[in-house]
Amino acid sequence: MELELRINGVITNLDVAPNESLMNLLRREGHCGVRHGCESGECGACTVLVDGTPRPSCVMLAAQAGGCTLTTIEGVGTANQLHQLQQAFSEIGAVQCGFCTPGMLLSAYALLKRNPDPTEQEVRDALSGNLCRCTGYAKPVQAVLRAAAMMRQEAVSDLEYNVIKHPANDGNRINNISRITAKMPALTSAALQGGAQPENQLRVIGKPIKNIDATKLVTGQAAFTTDVSLKGMLYGRVLTSPHAHAVIRDIDVSEARTVPGVHAVLTYKDVPRIPYSSVERADSEIGPFDQYCLDYIVRYAGDRVAAVAAETPEAAEEALKLIQVTYDVLPAILDPRQALAPNAPKLHPESESRGIYDPQRNIAARVRAEVGDIDHGFAEAELIVEGEYFVPQVQQAPLENHSAVTYFDENNYLVVRTNAQAAHHIRRTLARLLDIPARRIRIDRPASNNAPNMKQEIVLEDICALLTATTKLPVMLEFSRAEEFRSSRSRQPYILRMKTGVKKDGTLVANQMILLTSTGAYGTHPLISQEGTASRALALYPCPHMRFLAEILYTNQQPSAAMHGWGMAQEFFALESQMDEVARQLGIDALTLRRKNWLKAGDEYPLAGLAHKSKGLSLELESSSLSDCLRIVEEKLRWKERHGKAIRNGHIRHGVGIALSLHGSPATPTGTSGAIIKLNEEGSFDVFAGINSGGGDADTLLAQIAAEILGVSMENILIHTTTTATSPFETSATGTSTFYANGGAVKKAAEQVLRQMLTIAGRMLNALPEALKLVDGIVSAPNGQKVSIAQIAEHAFNVENRHIMATASWKSQYTPITFAAQGVEVTVDTETGQVHVLKAITAVDTGRVLNPLIAETQVQGSVALALGASISEELIYDQQGSVLTTTLSDYRIFNAADMPEMETYLVESNDPSDLFGAKVTAEVALNGIAPAIANAVVDALGVRVRQLPLTPERVLRSIHAARK
Repeated sequence: MELELRINGVITNLDVAPNESLMNLLRREGHCGVRHGCESGECGACTVLVDGTPRPSCVMLAAQAGGCTLTTIEGVGTANQLHQLQQAFSEIGAVQCGFCTPGMLLSAYALLKRNPDPTEQEVRDALSGNLCRCTGYAKPVQAVLRAAAMMRQEAVSDLEYNVIKHPANDGNRINNISRITAKMPALTSAALQGGAQPENQLRVIGKPIKNIDATKLVTGQAAFTTDVSLKGMLYGRVLTSPHAHAVIRDIDVSEARTVPGVHAVLTYKDVPRIPYSSVERADSEIGPFDQYCLDYIVRYAGDRVAAVAAETPEAAEEALKLIQVTYDVLPAILDPRQALAPNAPKLHPESESRGIYDPQRNIAARVRAEVGDIDHGFAEAELIVEGEYFVPQVQQAPLENHSAVTYFDENNYLVVRTNAQAAHHIRRTLARLLDIPARRIRIDRPASNNAPNMKQEIVLEDICALLTATTKLPVMLEFSRAEEFRSSRSRQPYILRMKTGVKKDGTLVANQMILLTSTGAYGTHPLISQEGTASRALALYPCPHMRFLAEILYTNQQPSAAMHGWGMAQEFFALESQMDEVARQLGIDALTLRRKNWLKAGDEYPLAGLAHKSKGLSLELESSSLSDCLRIVEEKLRWKERHGKAIRNGHIRHGVGIALSLHGSPATPTGTSGAIIKLNEEGSFDVFAGINSGGGDADTLLAQIAAEILGVSMENILIHTTTTATSPFETSATGTSTFYANGGAVKKAAEQVLRQMLTIAGRMLNALPEALKLVDGIVSAPNGQKVSIAQIAEHAFNVENRHIMATASWKSQYTPITFAAQGVEVTVDTETGQVHVLKAITAVDTGRVLNPLIAETQVQGSVALALGASISEELIYDQQGSVLTTTLSDYRIFNAADMPEMETYLVESNDPSDLFGAKVTAEVALNGIAPAIANAVVDALGVRVRQLPLTPERVLRSIHAARK
């Protein structure tokens, strides 16, 4: 049928199918700012203005829009002329991965059209239909209010950030919280000779510079994985198992292959049986290799059975329905406690898999670390406190579903376009699986994809590549939202048993953490991928006798994933809940107990393992501002006034809670990376860095490092981190070490280029290189003569006939430890069990802040993720092992209206780290929110809830149990 539409002011006639969604129509017409995040109108990524009203286009038929005026993000502003909303989002840091940004901007645009002077609550309500997993909503709300003021032609204040410089305390009060003020546009830079410099000499490092991709993201021009259209492209679909555990006895695909438009149908009979690991490890030869592209055994409901490629999505779906599969259903393990039972089914009986710790007992891996004599320690203790804590399975729920596009380019190279990280690992693995030389495989990762640590494994890339290898045609394979919940990856459940021994004065003498956890169907658990690194949570409170035991077990559930925090959040929920319980039983203040026992600068990091000591590596903690972080939270939460004095208002109880955490470890294997920098003829620099950096925010930080050393503005740094064709090879154990490896490589390469430039400039100016100064792209000699970097480049090319460029390889010797203190104020309804977080305060030990704009947004995003996991997020299974949580309505993510008041403080410490003394802040804020809330509930009710999330049902049951 023909449809007349006005799209962004242009009237056009289009042919549409009666059942075509408005989202699909707009995307095929090139309006890729309309994102596909779900199919039920719940995430807001596909928001379009229909006659000025925000509508989710994924649930609206194109035919329903006939005669309407449609506005997409492309019609709001352009890169050359941003709308005030787009400008405010860019300047404030309200964009990270940017996937949700167009929809959020359109909702805000409609609000300001009808209400030019909204309140904060009205803004939150207007944005409540737009979910975000990166920003924490505070920045977008602030941006909308700022844009509204700009549109009313009111003066707006300079942006401020709570950065605490060299904290000094007077009693219990922090008296020098300084606010960094940012005037927009962001400042240009100048670098000085050498590496880390005194603070007053740094020109780029420490400045609130916006995301270098911000303009693309706010205008909808950033290309995500599926924002491509290739000639002859096929659409892939995967048939998944309805059973949690079964053997495929027979599979018939003959009818599926007869469907018009179907080019390939693959089963385990059509692909090589090669074991691999979907997750990258520090040593690629360590750990379970227990996965297969397609297998005759299915190990969770949602596991792969067959794959189809067809000319249309409808033909692919029809082919899936015609595949006939006969299963022999086997008993399933749905709880890690069942995995060790003598009669438990063996989930990996196959002989081809290797690296499994004990396949006969379903143990994928075991971790054990011990200091002192734990039994002797408990014998010495004057009080022993034991507790068991439960953390459920949660889903990353990234708004951009897992997706991949594969094709052969003009050179017959296999190109894999993906939103997954670990690009070089994907390349290596595909070379083995497809028997293609790695040199003929290129992994492209669009720069926009930097959702926080949510896509770190091979999920669809191998199947998509197999379909392309079979058909020789481009293939697009993308999860639906339901498939994302059923077949993707999840943070697996933990059962943690704590036993703590103390003296009556609060001195910790023995601490033990034993955990059972599931890696799901395959060995991808973070504890495995980190080569069995012992608990980093226990390290926060070192004592003479410590023990950490972990059994990572196979179950018939989704494979585990390294979701933002690498398992630390689960451990800290148990540890910080336990510390509060110890303080309660001792009758002392919980903060006093922590201060008496925490890890201090100069202490040796515990449970580190003998391997690192044998290499002569220092395991001594070199810096910490944890005491200042806690003092800030304590003061802002009014701890002394409020803790233990719960306010009662009828059936509403108020409480406050605090928790501490750390992130990073000198004992964790660090990554290795490289960088290439070359000077261009006009004075700009191309910087080729690791592809796993993480997208716009990480690329911005890398650009700041290069600009600082090279003495130029950010505009002269051109970052390239999107393809394995130009990005140096890298390995990484965690996201934290990835940044240190990439940042260190960029810094080292920049220092080499700087030396080359100064050497040539010295010859040009007849001066010693060490006597020259480089500021804002100009090199000055002591006699006053000057030469620009562009002139240096021209002289090098045309006179000395040489290029100025450098390569560098870098492996960090250690990963600096980041600390955080977090406090919350909650209300609890004793009649319904509802927990409501009123305020969340976070103070992070940042070392030197590289970029306060980015750091603050990252911290707030982590807090939002933690709030959801603490209060509402949980994957639910039926008794047969099928996931019941298949929509975003079922899986309750916090939205803008749910968020509490947030305060964020960036507390600097003097760390000798290679990157100007910086520490990574992106993940640590995820760890302390859940125990802080649980501790606040105890303060309000006197009742401890030991299982997350703190749903009304669980809280109410705990209240009733305490009354018996």
